[in-house]
Amino acid sequence: MKVLIAGAGSVGRSIASDLLAHDHEVLLIDINPSAMRVSQVAEAEWMLADACELTALREAAVEEMDVVVAATGDDKANLVISFLAKTEFGVPRTVARVNNPRNEWMYDSQWGVDVAVSTPRIMTAMVEEAVAVGDLVKVFTFHQSGAAIIEVTLPTQSPLVGTALRDIVLPADTVLSCIVRGDRTIAPREEDTLEALDELLFILSAEADPQALQEVLRSAPAAT
Repeated sequence: MKVLIAGAGSVGRSIASDLLAHDHEVLLIDINPSAMRVSQVAEAEWMLADACELTALREAAVEEMDVVVAATGDDKANLVISFLAKTEFGVPRTVARVNNPRNEWMYDSQWGVDVAVSTPRIMTAMVEEAVAVGDLVKVFTFHQSGAAIIEVTLPTQSPLVGTALRDIVLPADTVLSCIVRGDRTIAPREEDTLEALDELLFILSAEADPQALQEVLRSAPAAT
């Protein structure tokens, strides 16, 4: 996968390092010469330019990218980069960093944003997760489709502990995508059995009812 990351600060460099570790091709672009810390991510391609300029994006061959990540510290720049990548170059997927949560409402498909990542909101979600075992925590929303990733930690007293997934009927438009158990990540199968303190990651469509999911998680499965 070919990825362009606009913004070579600590966030951009960290993303680049992770992607390179998974054998993806990465181009880092930044307007600030002091951000050109090439030795810290030597495996990446680097470009000193303004990613808000069409000429720079053309030089970077954005039309060949699979993903554009707008990771600058400026929300206006991140929106412009996403918009240009999507509308001018037809990039399949854009991911944009939200620096100020008050600007999050602008990060939608009209600005070419497929996924908005708000660090303050994610941190809030992690705090809520730590103090609210058993409650649904929205990790983030896919702005293009309106779908959301919801996390819940199964309480030790949950009636679903010891229940096989095949016996749990989830609400419409709700999919269990992953089980995190300790340091393991488990792809759910029908024969898998839930354990206390499992972290469950669900994907809910825009039409899904989170309250219906909450009711399922708090009730014992119907006898068959």
